Amino acid sequence: MTTLSAALAMANDATPDVSDDHAQILEGLRSRQKWISPKYFYDERGSELFDEICRLPEYYPTRTELALMDRHLDEIARLVGPRASVIEFGAGSNVKVRKLLDSLDRPAAYVPVEISADYLVRQAEELARDYPDVHVQPVFADFTRPFELPDHPVTPERNLVFFPGSTIGNFTRPQAADLLEVMKLEAGAEGALLIGVDLRKDPAVLHAAYNDSQGVTAAFNLNVLERFNRELGANFDLDNFRHEAIYDRGEGRIEMRLVSKRPQLVAIAGTRIPFAANEHIITEYSHKYSVEEFVALAERAGFNAGRTWIDDVSLFSIHYMTVAD
Repeated sequence: MTTLSAALAMANDATPDVSDDHAQILEGLRSRQKWISPKYFYDERGSELFDEICRLPEYYPTRTELALMDRHLDEIARLVGPRASVIEFGAGSNVKVRKLLDSLDRPAAYVPVEISADYLVRQAEELARDYPDVHVQPVFADFTRPFELPDHPVTPERNLVFFPGSTIGNFTRPQAADLLEVMKLEAGAEGALLIGVDLRKDPAVLHAAYNDSQGVTAAFNLNVLERFNRELGANFDLDNFRHEAIYDRGEGRIEMRLVSKRPQLVAIAGTRIPFAANEHIITEYSHKYSVEEFVALAERAGFNAGRTWIDDVSLFSIHYMTVAD
């Protein structure tokens, strides 16, 4: 067994499962406004569906961010410097991190951090094969809380926390501030952050992106109920729920929901949860920022503003920041 395979096997034994968090799930579903944490989207099927969402014509963030990266990777590499360890929070598709690793000067390590083990194992193994000089060491963890970084054969010159894809928007602004503080902790002294942030824009563009014509986002949203059926013994009837995504202009965010089509009673983890007709579960927020708003948030969390790159029509931004002294 290779070192990577052994590490993956050991980590797999400790991989978080929804059954470990059933109390939190029940708390959300029994609240006056029902909610589910978006971290439960990303089982293997959910991760595959999200990759499919990223290829949809209506979903602008991925292609816009990739174009920005292509345009500015040389500058990013100069800012990061040699022998960096790339720590990707919420690691998903390898497309973006491959671009980053290809541009960096002799990257020392890559640490993908994700709660979904099955998907992450496959991604990590592919990268370890294709980047033999990079120490690939996945960490299976809830990245909203501090976690222990692995040791590497070669000590990195700098830790670079990589958080592409505007996932920071899934957190309320106070939660985002807390997450940025975790990122600062993991980056450490002399560390840096490279993060994608979706910008405020025309609500019609947002509505199309989160209510795609092919129904992939709807399938992604409903998949969390299928996961609860499988892993918690719940009895959600997916035909009795529908996907909905609306834009709250006052809060500056998309609110993704699962709406009950009729009155019903659902059992989950031994608890019965009543639903009224048209009652909804909030499954995800996607907050949008102005550049100035996000920079101020990150600075309060302990980062120094560095460089910001924005596309030509101001859909999306990428920020490079360093840990404040």
